[in-house]
Amino acid sequence: MATQNSGIRGLGSAVAVCLGMAAGACAAMAAQRQALATFSERLDHLEKRAVTQRQANLAMQQRQHWELLSKAIDDPELAEVLDLYEVPLTAQKRRQYLFANALYTNLLCYYRIGNMSRDEFFRHARGMFQNPIVRDYWYATGHQRASLTGTVEAELGQLIDDLLLQLDEADTDEWWVVGEPPLDP
Repeated sequence: MATQNSGIRGLGSAVAVCLGMAAGACAAMAAQRQALATFSERLDHLEKRAVTQRQANLAMQQRQHWELLSKAIDDPELAEVLDLYEVPLTAQKRRQYLFANALYTNLLCYYRIGNMSRDEFFRHARGMFQNPIVRDYWYATGHQRASLTGTVEAELGQLIDDLLLQLDEADTDEWWVVGEPPLDP
C-alpha cells in the first residue's frame, strides 16, 4: 500500500505543479494585456499630441505667412519680391493679388488643420471666387500651382480649377448651386 500512496502523492504534486504553471501563465497573460493596454493608450496619446502639434505648426506657418504678406501689401518695394506673375502688374493689382493669396491661404489652412470639411472648403471657395480679382489672381498663379503634385494643396487647387470651369460653363446666375461638393476623404 505504500506504493499506492506515493503514486497518488506524485499525481497530486504533478497536478499542483500544473495548476501553479497555469496560474503563472494566466498572471503573465494578464500582465501582458495590461502592458499592451498601457502601450496602446500611450500610443493614442502620442498620436493625438502629434496631430495637435501639426495643427499648431500649421497655424504658426499661417501666422508667419500673413505677417510677410502684410509687409508686402504695405510696402510696394517688398511686394516686388513676391511678383512672380507672367504679366506686369500695377502696384494696386499686385497688392490685390497678395490679399487674394492671403484669403486663399487662410481657407487652405482652415481645411488643413481640420477647422472645416472639404465640403465646407468647396462652399467657401465657391463664394470667394465670385470676385473677379480673386479669379484673376488664380489664373495668374496657375503656373506656380502646376509644380504642386501629390499634395493636399494640389488636390484642392484642382478642385478649384474644376469649380471655376463649372462656374464658367453654368447656364445659371445662381452660382451657389453650381458644382457638386466633394466627399471628404
